[in-house]
Amino acid sequence: MRSSAPRPLLKAALWDMDGTIVDTEPYWIEAEHALVAAHGGQWSHAQAMQLVGQSLVFSAGILQDAGVDLERREIIGILTAHVISQVRNSVPWRPGARELLDELHTAGVRCVLVTMSEGPLAREIVGSLPKPYFDFLVTGDTVTHGKPHPEAYLKAVELLQLQDPGLTLHECVALEDSVPGVAAAVASGVVTVAIPHIMPLPHDPRRATWDTLEGRTVADLEELVALRHEYPEATFELESAGAPNTRSRAID
Repeated sequence: MRSSAPRPLLKAALWDMDGTIVDTEPYWIEAEHALVAAHGGQWSHAQAMQLVGQSLVFSAGILQDAGVDLERREIIGILTAHVISQVRNSVPWRPGARELLDELHTAGVRCVLVTMSEGPLAREIVGSLPKPYFDFLVTGDTVTHGKPHPEAYLKAVELLQLQDPGLTLHECVALEDSVPGVAAAVASGVVTVAIPHIMPLPHDPRRATWDTLEGRTVADLEELVALRHEYPEATFELESAGAPNTRSRAID
């Protein structure tokens, strides 16, 4: 028998930035190529793909292995400065992201930015938005462990709970595009939506997968929260092959 308890509320949306809200990955890859070339090395597309969604500290280490003879903080500074410069010329918004942010804001759903980019770039992107959509930012320079470790998402939930002690993981939805980011969100226990972008994502029934945020609504996110509440120990999927309202669910 189904429970007569009211459906739980969607209380918070936890947003990845690079690849989810903005398509800055080409800017990062451009910066990596230039930096490795300046140190006499070569940087392949496959190597660049290894860094998508990873922490900057991790990425800087890989660039050192590729021949960049600088300290990790220097590498991070150079890469970030390049991306900030590009963003100031043109912010490459991802389809549907700003519209969903605005609807969440109107509905009173709190939003947190959870990104492995550091504070200066995150503030640049947030400052380009027309409204103060985000309650706060969890950035790569504020955590010890980067994605795919769940620390950043757990920190976001803990900060939300300071103002709303009754908030639970299952009332939060994470929106992510990368393999490390999705892994971090799933490991944290929050309801996770994957929106694959540059890199394909392996099949994982523990998360929902949407082709795009375009046309997606608060009601779509609320349905995910309700599914988690109804089947807390089960796996689930919501796939979108066509129109945003086309859904299928698999419960194991």
